[in-house]
This record gives sequence, structure tokens and C-alpha cells, in this order.
Amino acid sequence: MKKLSARRRHPLAALVVLLFALAVTGGLYAAFAPADKAQADDTAQSLAIKEGKKLYAVGCASCHGTGGQGTTDGPSLVGVGAAAVDFQVGTGRMPAQQPGAQVPRKKPIYNNAQREQLAAYVASLGAGPTIPEKSQYNSEGADIAKGGELFRTNCAQCHNFTGKGGALTDGKFAPTLEGVDPKHIYEAMQTGPQNMPSFGDGSLSKQNKKDIIAYLGAVNGDESESPGGLDLGGLGPVSEGLFGYIFGLGALVAVAIWVAARTTKAKKS
Repeated sequence: MKKLSARRRHPLAALVVLLFALAVTGGLYAAFAPADKAQADDTAQSLAIKEGKKLYAVGCASCHGTGGQGTTDGPSLVGVGAAAVDFQVGTGRMPAQQPGAQVPRKKPIYNNAQREQLAAYVASLGAGPTIPEKSQYNSEGADIAKGGELFRTNCAQCHNFTGKGGALTDGKFAPTLEGVDPKHIYEAMQTGPQNMPSFGDGSLSKQNKKDIIAYLGAVNGDESESPGGLDLGGLGPVSEGLFGYIFGLGALVAVAIWVAARTTKAKKS
């Protein structure tokens, strides 16, 4: 009986063996799984860059150079980042249809996957602003009043107080911001396309950019109202003055003619 008792296992032995097995399994996973995931990510990124380079060679290299160094027909793309590509290609401005004072917005010719590949290739040429996450430009947590103040201070000089756009010099113009994807508005502030200055996080923080986008959505949304009546396109004193000049002065002329006609009839009678 004593011999059998000596061979009997301790009650905690099975628990110790189980914990040891779990520790070994977890260690193996930690050693191999992250490496496999990182390797897969690197492979996907390399493939995107490779495909983007092919698209670039066909649609962009003639103006921007074979290595993105720029030519007399197009600026350098080294260091512009993925955000600039997503904006320019996503709004259809690039590839440009024809040279001019300013490239207008048009229907995009590349799909989302191709745009991501182009962005990956250009980003590989030099570090630059990245494509923003949805949380950076949605209206959640935004201060619309603060956004209006920031927009009037930094943007209204060109884009008008409600983002309707306006004329600039030498045939250039500030495009309307009505109906523009919030992500593209954020990217425009990041990268400063064409005549627009760039607003880095030092001049306009990420929260500031979100506030501005929320303001534009509020004043140009489907549910926005004009408390003053007809907004006349929201173009400010030019359209309002023209309206007053044409209709107001026209009404005064009509009244003057009517009074003169009545006075002439009274004298004849």
C-alpha cells in the first residue's frame, strides 16, 4: 500500500502540465504569427507599389517624369504623399484632360483599387501626407460653430463664406465645395492643391480640419436653411447687389413711367 501511494500523482500536476502547454503554444504563436502577418502586409504593399508603377507609367509619366521627378509639363511628385494622389485622382483632376490655368474637377477614370495602387507607388518615392481615416473627417465630435469661424478666417477669401467658390486672377478660380467628399476636403487642406495653400497640423490641427468640414456640411447640406430668404447662390454682395440693381432699379423706372403717364393724362383732361 505504501508503494502504491508513492506512485500516486499530485492533484495539481495536471494543472501544471496544462499551463506549461499553453505557455509553449502562446510563445510559438508570438514568435511566428506576427512575423507571418508582417510578411503578408509587406508582400501586399510591394504588390500595390508594383501595380501602381505600371499605372503611373501609362497615365502619369509623360508629364511627371518616369521617376516622379517632374518635367516642364508637370511638377515633381517626390514627397507629395498618398493623400495628394487620392485627392487629385479621386476628384478626376488627374490625369489632366488638357493644360490650362487650372485643372477642373471631372469624373474619375481610375477605380478605388487603382487609385490606392497609384497612391502606394507615389508614396514610395518620398514620405508625405497619408490618406486620412474616416474618423478624421466625419462630423462626430466636431464643433460646427468653431468650424465656421476657422473657415471665415482661412478660406472664405477664396471659397466664399459658404464654400460656393469664387474667381481668382489669371483665369484661376476657387472651386465650389458643395457636394465634395469630406475626405477630399481634408486632403485638400493637407496637401494644398494647385492655387490653394497647404494647412499642416501646425496651422490647422486635425480637430480644426474636422470642424471646418462639419461646418461646410451644415451650410451646404440638404437640410440647411437660409433664414434670410433666398440665398441667391450664397455668393455674397455681388449677387445681392446685382439683384437689387436689376429688380430694384427696374421697379423704380416702371413706377416713374406709370406716374408720368398718369400725370400727362390728368393734364390733358
